[in-house]
Amino acid sequence: MDSGTYDYFTLAIVGKEHYSRGDFTASEDDNILVHGVAGDTNALGFFGLAYYAENEGRLKAAPIKLDDFAPGVLPSVENAKNGIYQPLSRPIFIYVNKRTADAKENVWKFVEFYLNVRNAVTLVTEVGYVPLPEEGIRAFQRRFANRDIGSAFLDGSQTGISIEELVRMPLRSNRLKID
Repeated sequence: MDSGTYDYFTLAIVGKEHYSRGDFTASEDDNILVHGVAGDTNALGFFGLAYYAENEGRLKAAPIKLDDFAPGVLPSVENAKNGIYQPLSRPIFIYVNKRTADAKENVWKFVEFYLNVRNAVTLVTEVGYVPLPEEGIRAFQRRFANRDIGSAFLDGSQTGISIEELVRMPLRSNRLKID
């Protein structure tokens, strides 16, 4: 299965990416998953918040509890924003090739459009995703302007991390430095 949602879910819930029981129906089409889960009272599915919100009348969300004493937390934009829907909320990023961004004007124009605060909030909200806080957008604008390369996620997904923590993490590159 080639899905970031699947990878993240198995890491957050099972403890290891790509590790799951084999008796399930996999699909990268969230509409198929919604239809399958809504049609079977014993089914369990996982997909992005936008698809849950769009089909809330047909689906029932399972509250997430970090431990036996914590209250159950349901998925919502607000719970993802304030960091309490853990470990199942995660950031989604674009990764830009530095050489291509420097060589092709349309690439850096797209990234500047993508990182424009108004666009980043308005367009992301329109599709049902959770916008980055303005501090996070500004941090990523600085990284792109400086052409800082790398990722905090070279070792795969990381659970339970807020955007504020993420923008303070050092970038690492998986490329060899050649002098």
